[in-house]
Amino acid sequence: MKVTPEIRRFVFHDLNAKIAYSSNPSQIGIEGRIVDETRNTFVISKDDKKRVIAKNHATFHFKFPDLTIVELDGAILLGRPEDRVKKQIGRVW
Repeated sequence: MKVTPEIRRFVFHDLNAKIAYSSNPSQIGIEGRIVDETRNTFVISKDDKKRVIAKNHATFHFKFPDLTIVELDGAILLGRPEDRVKKQIGRVW
């Protein structure tokens, strides 16, 4: 998968994710499948446990279907998923 600024438009539902960094140290290392996404949070589920993680305070490792692992700061993913898909993307790097 080619990593471009367009990755912010991707729908993250049902992807495997791991928290690489969080302002809450107890959340670092949490991993599982994203089962829900709101404007400010991801809900990550593993072994029937659901954890709500604030996007703004965490850095995530996402594993895409082609087995590519991408690290993204949650702050750039803020916004409702249906609005983020439609949003015009400017250059970030």
